[in-house]
Amino acid sequence: MSLAEAVGHGVVVPRRHRGALGRQLRSELRLVFGRRRNLILLGALAAIPLAIGLAVKVSPPGGPGDGGGPQFLDRITGNGLFLVLTALLVTLNLFLPVVVGIIGADSVAGEAQAGTLRYLLGVPVRRGRLLLVKAVGIATYALAAVSTIAIVAAIAGVSLFGAGSFTLLGGQTVSPGEGLLRVLGVLIYVWLSLFGLLAVGLLISTLTEVPMGAMAGTLGFAVLSLVLDSIPQLHAIHGALVSHYWRTFGTLIRVGPDYGSLARHLLLQLAYVGIAGGLAWARFSDADVTS
Repeated sequence: MSLAEAVGHGVVVPRRHRGALGRQLRSELRLVFGRRRNLILLGALAAIPLAIGLAVKVSPPGGPGDGGGPQFLDRITGNGLFLVLTALLVTLNLFLPVVVGIIGADSVAGEAQAGTLRYLLGVPVRRGRLLLVKAVGIATYALAAVSTIAIVAAIAGVSLFGAGSFTLLGGQTVSPGEGLLRVLGVLIYVWLSLFGLLAVGLLISTLTEVPMGAMAGTLGFAVLSLVLDSIPQLHAIHGALVSHYWRTFGTLIRVGPDYGSLARHLLLQLAYVGIAGGLAWARFSDADVTS
């Protein structure tokens, strides 16, 4: 039946509004970045590289290979860009997953508790598209979180220690431009590494209308993955844990990066996104919102 025939028979045909998806995305981004709590979390992330940089400036490490502190710490004084790598490594241990997990878990459950989700589901928009908009919103916030750490660390590192030649982990020295490109690659890799946790958080958010419960479930999942990954006796399952490859970005700073390991990790994140995202869509597509 054509549109004209449908209208003639009294059938209500949903109208396609050009640019509706873009307006939805902008509205979601305003919601995510307009919450004071989310901005405070970004501020807390920004304070971490500043604290590390000032600590190294006041009390520099003993030298390369002294074994003290996290990886890359002893290289900061030689090139301030290594502060970016150190800050990302430190925050990936728990704080960065906690921050992005909170945002992912709150995406749907928060709206359900506030009572706004009922109105969103009342408009003539497919639920799948609404869930996609939510996913893009939390992924954008995750990018903002990682970028905040990297930008603040880069500015602080270069200001405090300068940015001369960039020495790779294998000992080869490259130009500052190539060093900057490698650091940018690390930033993108770390961002993509969080997609599995974001998908799990979005799934848990569709299962409850209590944001605190969704946050607790998501953070519990992240902490459990980190704990299991630290137990050598469980090495057989380490490759399937969402956090197993989080700290492997150091290979991008080596003379010969292990792209195979990086690809396996990204495929693992894609599997988590596919499974958790599919379950979230199945739940959200026919969920009955009572709040």
